Amino acid sequence: MSAITIGQAIVLGIVEGVTEFLPISSTGHLKITEGLMDIPVDDKGVVAFTAVIQVGAIAAVLVYFFKDIVRFVTAWVRGLADRDQRDSHDYKFTWWVIYATIPIVIVGLAAKPLIEGPLASLWVVAGSLIVGSGVMWAADQMGRHRRGEEDTTLKDAMLVGCSQILALLFPGFSRSGATMSTGLILDLNRVAATRLSFFLGIPSLTGAGLYELKDAVGGGVGAVPLAVGTVVSFVVAYASIAWLLKFVAKHSFNAFVIYRIIVGVLLFALLGAGVLNA
Repeated sequence: MSAITIGQAIVLGIVEGVTEFLPISSTGHLKITEGLMDIPVDDKGVVAFTAVIQVGAIAAVLVYFFKDIVRFVTAWVRGLADRDQRDSHDYKFTWWVIYATIPIVIVGLAAKPLIEGPLASLWVVAGSLIVGSGVMWAADQMGRHRRGEEDTTLKDAMLVGCSQILALLFPGFSRSGATMSTGLILDLNRVAATRLSFFLGIPSLTGAGLYELKDAVGGGVGAVPLAVGTVVSFVVAYASIAWLLKFVAKHSFNAFVIYRIIVGVLLFALLGAGVLNA
C-alpha cells in the first residue's frame, strides 16, 4: 500500500510546481499540505518523495531556459577544448554554478539525519517562513538593483549558492527566497537575481531528487504516485516560472513577504491549537 495516494500526489505536485521557484518555500508548503492530509512529514519515504518531485520542477527550468543552457554548455565545452575561449562570461558562469553547488552538497550529506529528523518539524517551517520574510524585505530595501546578469562574478555565485544551505537546514526559509535575497544584497537587479536562483537550483535540486529516488520507492511511496507527482509539478512549474519572471521585472517582493508572514502566523496558530501535528 503506497504511503501517498495518486490523489495526494496530484495535490503535492501542484503545490511543488507553484511554490518551488516562488520565494515562499516549496518545502514549507509541502510539509503544511502533508500535515493537512495526515501524511507524516518526517517519514523518510515522504521526505524522499518531496525531493524527487522537485525533479519535475527542475525539468521545467531545463525546458524554459533551454536556449540559455545550450549557450552555457556550448561555451563551457569550447573553453575546455580551446584556451582562447575561456575568457567568455558564459564559460566562466558555467564553472561558477558548478563551484557554487559544492557547499550545499557537502552540508546536505553531512546534515541528512537532522534534515530528515528534528528540522523537518512544522514549528521550524513556521519560524523560518517569518524570519525569511524579514530577510527578504531587508534585502529588497538594501539592494540598489544596478547590476545585471552579465555583471555577475564568482563571488556572487558562491555567496548565492551558499545561501541555499539556509533553506536546506530550515524548511520554510525558501531556497528561492534565500538566493534571490542574497542576489539583491549583492546589488543584482530582481530579474538577474531570479535567473541566477534558477540556474543554481538546477544541479542542487536535480542531484537531491536523484539521490532520494531509492528512498522514495523503497520507503513505500509507490512508483505511480511518484511519477504522477513529478509530471504534475513539471507542468505547473513551467507556468510558474513564466509568471515569476514577468512579475519581478515590474514589482518588488513585498507581496511574497506579506504572504509568508500570514502563512507563518497561521501555521503557528494551527500548531498551537493542535489542529496540525508538528
